[in-house]
Amino acid sequence: MTRRDLLRGAGVFAGTAVLGRAAARPPALTRFPLATEVESLVPVHRIAAGRVIHRFFDTSPISPSGRYAALFRLPQETRTPRPGEAGEVVVVDLERGGERTVASSRGWEVQMGANVQWGRTDADLFFNDVDPADWTPFAVRLDPRTGDRQRLGGTVFTVSPDGALLTSYNLVASRLIQVGYGVVLPEERTRRNRGPVADDGIFVTDLASGRTRMIASIRDLWLQAVPRLEIPHAERCEFYCFQVRWNPQGTRLMTFLRWHDPTEPKGGPRRLTLLTLRGDGSDIRVAVSPAQYARGGHHPMWTPEGDELTLNLNVRDGTRALDLVRVRHDGAGLRSIHPVGSGHPSMHPRLPFLITDAYTHEPLARPDGRVPLRLIDLRDGSETALAWVPARRRDSAALSTEFRIDQHPVWAEGGRRIVFNGVHDDSRAVYVAEVGDWLDRAMARI
Repeated sequence: MTRRDLLRGAGVFAGTAVLGRAAARPPALTRFPLATEVESLVPVHRIAAGRVIHRFFDTSPISPSGRYAALFRLPQETRTPRPGEAGEVVVVDLERGGERTVASSRGWEVQMGANVQWGRTDADLFFNDVDPADWTPFAVRLDPRTGDRQRLGGTVFTVSPDGALLTSYNLVASRLIQVGYGVVLPEERTRRNRGPVADDGIFVTDLASGRTRMIASIRDLWLQAVPRLEIPHAERCEFYCFQVRWNPQGTRLMTFLRWHDPTEPKGGPRRLTLLTLRGDGSDIRVAVSPAQYARGGHHPMWTPEGDELTLNLNVRDGTRALDLVRVRHDGAGLRSIHPVGSGHPSMHPRLPFLITDAYTHEPLARPDGRVPLRLIDLRDGSETALAWVPARRRDSAALSTEFRIDQHPVWAEGGRRIVFNGVHDDSRAVYVAEVGDWLDRAMARI
């Protein structure tokens, strides 16, 4: 058996093709300046600046055709959003240069913006908004070229891989367990979930019919999970779902179930478990147990094969350090794939590489607030800092973690590019790293 066969069997080798032969080369970003503020081994272009972010590390902001990038511009970046305060949905023309504001949105928070993301075509752009007349949050489907706009019944956290479904949890209530990812309403319109409720959970909107339905309630997640979730005093705890995303095949979802006991001092510790379920809400499995998460861990992502997840997790006794790990959707086969975890890790869609960033408080960051864009070669565990990214404003030390500037690196354009957030002129900015040629050379060294 060859070394390549061993790597494939270990689940760390996703293909043998050189990247340039496996994915079309996207158009050059000649209209955008090279980002001299980013120390890098590969070309990095700044495509937008001034209070602007891309969404998260699970969705590329580049449109299906590769022509546009969809971003969100915060109205300000140092204060918690006020109900009804509007930011801007921005589309950048990557071919001709320039940007334009295509919509405003009242349905945003600092970390995710309005969850702006593409659907199946360049005519399908989705984001959240709020009707201030009755404080109803809703998703919008917009054709940015024509301005045609459709108000939808549910909200959006992620779009299904085939572009047919919007998937969401309660983006209003989840702020009570973690701020930054949802929608801000007046306090009296923000519900608390006392106990494992049956009328809140995971929601799916069918774009063909326009209907929104709950596929699994919080009570379902609690009672039907395998293995069973043992949660002391569940009826007096507050429960919330947090994050939801499809695997690349569109067959399973992952979500967090989070809870705390408000009767304990300071509201008690925030507990969580990582669950997966089928797209119809059935077959609920515990991927990472509450006990395992209590040791420390964060930021799961589906692997390209769609049956396992990667995340940062403490799996070594006697230390608080996090490894990068893989685990099956049902919790089986948990193992370390790299001894140093950080940031927002995700695997290349075809090749044996993993990208992640780091928080400014983690040991991998520099004292000046720069963080590495880490590329890990899963064939031999070698690591390269492709870039050092400015991740602090001058006033960051005086701000709460709600306003941290996460890079959220995401693979784009078939894995030839990485899009990430950073700081330019003391404000948020969005960058594109050209990594295709670097990966081609790395694959040729097999």
